[in-house]
Amino acid sequence: MPLAVYVLGLAIFAQGTSELMLAGLLPEVAGDLNVSIPAAGLLISAFAVGMLIGAPILAVLTLRWSRRAALLSFLAVFVLTHVAGALTPGYGVLVATRVVGAFVYAGFWAVAAVAAVNLSGPQARGKAMSIVAGGLTVATIVGLPAGTVIGQHLGWRAAFWAVAGLSTIAMLLIVATIPGGRSDSTPELRRELQTMRNPDLWIAYATTAVSTGAILVVFSYLAPLLTDTTGLSADWVPLVLALYGVGALAGITIGGRTADSRPFTTLRIATIGLIAAAVVLALWTSTAWVAVAAIALFGGFGFANNPAVNTRVFAVAGEAPTLAAAFNISAFNVGITVGPWLGGLAIDAGAGYPSVAWIGAALGVLALVTIVVAEARSRIVDNQRVNEMASSMTGR
Repeated sequence: MPLAVYVLGLAIFAQGTSELMLAGLLPEVAGDLNVSIPAAGLLISAFAVGMLIGAPILAVLTLRWSRRAALLSFLAVFVLTHVAGALTPGYGVLVATRVVGAFVYAGFWAVAAVAAVNLSGPQARGKAMSIVAGGLTVATIVGLPAGTVIGQHLGWRAAFWAVAGLSTIAMLLIVATIPGGRSDSTPELRRELQTMRNPDLWIAYATTAVSTGAILVVFSYLAPLLTDTTGLSADWVPLVLALYGVGALAGITIGGRTADSRPFTTLRIATIGLIAAAVVLALWTSTAWVAVAAIALFGGFGFANNPAVNTRVFAVAGEAPTLAAAFNISAFNVGITVGPWLGGLAIDAGAGYPSVAWIGAALGVLALVTIVVAEARSRIVDNQRVNEMASSMTGR
């Protein structure tokens, strides 16, 4: 695998740390800026909004740029937003920097996905995507707790400076490893838009959004579930989250090795495993060792399908992948937004924290339906191609 792919994973780690770390720094941010904790929590929502709209817009605007130029531009803006965020005395400016930072982060994701696939070749795109997306998984295991520790001991602004520094290092490595200049085949907006009319692409997006929602509806409420329902002390929560992260890293690594050769098999097994882990968690939440094991497996199966959903989008998009990959980033963020929202509705309705696991299982079933439909349509297309080839050979 080219070194540049690992560099892209490092860049995602740096930016993903910023995406995640505020969840552990809300009291510090709220106290320093004299706002309520719910108001500080809106900084997380602001980041999600920027991610949701950033990928397709920036993919179109930078379509004819070299990928290195686009990646460096996005990272430069990202660094500047964190410098501004670290220096600002006001809440409003910080909100603006979170939106803009997420906006370019989404653009980076979209271009990095295409760059990784092109650098690795079509036979290894699943493995390449597992490395790039693995940067976010490592951010969950390492970046989130490290950012929280830095913010708690040196102030939340120090965590912003750390992200800016790491992102700057990623910029230097991109200069050293990503080829400059335009590719031999410059993307055309008309072809990219024509690809977006393919219904199989939107089925793939549905798989991405629903499966991501299934993961996030559980992950978002793991801490209160463990303390209020499972009965663990708060001291155990970081360890369980780390186990979840280890499971996620193992899952995305295994999924990356099978996504290229057996994408639908990978998706089916991963999704069925996710459903089973969610059901076990829902039924045995009050039994600590079962709940912890289910959470680790949930992370593993949940992230095992990540390379395959990306591979599926590239397979359907064919020679016009840039805009298709960008919309897949938006689909991920739809799931990230909708999953926790559904969980919050259930908890507010008095269903209790185990309800989020049932919602995760239900969303997993819905994801499995989209996978079955996509596989059936893929077989129809393959049969049509075989028939067309047979007809052309007979005509000769």
